[in-house]
Order: sequence, then C-alpha cells, then structure tokens
Amino acid sequence: MKFYFAPMEGVTGYIYRNVHHTFFPGIDKYFTPFVVANRTYKFKTREKRDVAPDNNQGLYIVPQIMANKAEEFLWAAGELKKLGYEEINLNLGCPAATVVSKKKGSGFLAYPDELDAFLEAVFTGLEGQKMRVSIKTRLGKERVEEADRLMEIYNRYPLHELIIHPRVQKDFYKNEPHMDAFAKAVQDSRHPVCYNGNLFSREDYEWFTGHFPEIQAVMLGRGLIADPALVRELQGGACLEREELNRFHSAVFAAYRNTDLGEVNTLFKMKELWAYMGQLFGEEERLIRKVRKAGNETDYLNAVHNLFVSSEMNGSYRG
Repeated sequence: MKFYFAPMEGVTGYIYRNVHHTFFPGIDKYFTPFVVANRTYKFKTREKRDVAPDNNQGLYIVPQIMANKAEEFLWAAGELKKLGYEEINLNLGCPAATVVSKKKGSGFLAYPDELDAFLEAVFTGLEGQKMRVSIKTRLGKERVEEADRLMEIYNRYPLHELIIHPRVQKDFYKNEPHMDAFAKAVQDSRHPVCYNGNLFSREDYEWFTGHFPEIQAVMLGRGLIADPALVRELQGGACLEREELNRFHSAVFAAYRNTDLGEVNTLFKMKELWAYMGQLFGEEERLIRKVRKAGNETDYLNAVHNLFVSSEMNGSYRG
C-alpha cells in the first residue's frame, strides 16, 4: 500500500511537512495545499515558498493546482515544471463555499461539459511535456449519481491517478462516505484509484483494505494530523506515544518560530493542529481549552506543558 498525505490548507505547508517527515518517515507522497492559477499569472509569495524545491528536500512533493481555465492551469503547470516537478494534481474536491462559488474545486463538478472541455485543452496543451496529472475529486456537487458522468469524462484522458473522496460537495466533511458509490466508481475507472476519506485508525484501515483489496494507495488527512504516527501504525509499527507527540509538537512549534510569521500567526498555526490532536486527549477538554485560549507564547507553552504532564492520550480522532 502507498500512503499519501492530503493537502490541507493552512495546515500541511512545507514547515509542517519537513518536521513530519523527520519524525515519521514513510509517506510516499506529500500533496501541497493548492496553488491558485488565475488571470494574474502569478503565484502568491506564500505559494512560491511552499513549492520551492529548497523547502522540500528529500520529500516526494505533488503540487496541487486550483483552476477552471485551461490556459491558467497550463501556465501553472509550466511554472512548476521549471521547478523540476513532473507530477501535479488538479483540485476538484475542495468543498469550501468561497471556492465553489467561483466554479472551482468541487464546484466545477456541477458543469461536466465545461470540465470535459477544460481537460481536453489541458491534455492537448501538455502533450509531449512528460507531466503526469492526477485528479482529486468528489463524487459530485449535489448527488452521488453525478459520478457516472464524471467517470465517463475522466476515462477519456490519460490521468496518472484518480483520487476519490466519496462524498459530494454539499456533504463537506459530514455524513458517512458513500462507499457503494465509491465501489462503482472504482469498477468504472480505467485509471489507478486512490481512496481518501475517514481513515482515522487501524480499524478503519483494516475495514477498508478488507473490502477494497484492489486499491493500492490511500490518502490520509485529518486522521494523520491528529495522529502523526498513523501511517507507521498502519504499516505494523508502534502506536504514537505521549512523549513522542510532545517532542514532535515542540519541533513544529520551533520551526514556525524560526520563520517570519510572528507570535500571533505562530500561535494560530499551532492551535489549528490542536483542533485535531486535541481529540487524542478525549477526557481533557478543560486543559485543551486552555491551549486554544492562550493569548501569548508563554501561556500557550505552559498550557501545553500542563496537558502533557497531567493527562494521558485516551481518545482518537473521529472527524
């Protein structure tokens, strides 16, 4: 089985990725939070830093592109090619309203004819450039039945891989994944399929592999942020221990502090992680609340110290 780290905006940037890779090797591919291809034909400074090869040494990085116009996607692909990338990913999965309203991410799925024309232009433009393109998709915008048409479209093009999150846009990350619809999509696909969605534990993983033994790649996101050693455990290794998480947390915090983010933004980044990691301390809501409410680095570090010395990890991430 291959293990991919999902792109999570604001969370899995290059600073976090590098620390994670140092502590928990074993990820086959790290997908970047999306870079936006638009009419300015410029990446933001933050996006440039995130995909810069010097900031991702020793990691297999797949940049993800957000676009709905072929010429803009092709420009972004060309810029990434100049940086040495030979594999990119198209975001057709983001359910955020600000993205969907622009007919991007999973919002693009509601316009299959336009999506088909977009992909035809993209692959025509990339012909002969040796650039592998994968797609991360949902099953549709409103209904899982939309997946039938989408699969017909995807099957027309030489995708490197199809990553399927078996929800529709309006589900966001709620409700259970539509596994029957996923099974049909796997059957219909002429491309290798990677599964993404609700793999939070060894039990989840064993259920999935038992029901879908043909799938050779899974993408982990929220569960891997909560438990950064999850892939090691799924590969038969040791479970995450409290002191190990403490050391990992300290390294991530130090890495952010060594940037120009400043105290406020560093704390914001760390608190985003605790939205996931905090669930591992299921019975310690009072201590977790103090971590999230800390207004400066001193209070924050004191709150984290009290959490680690006063409690055990007794929970798990469940979404």
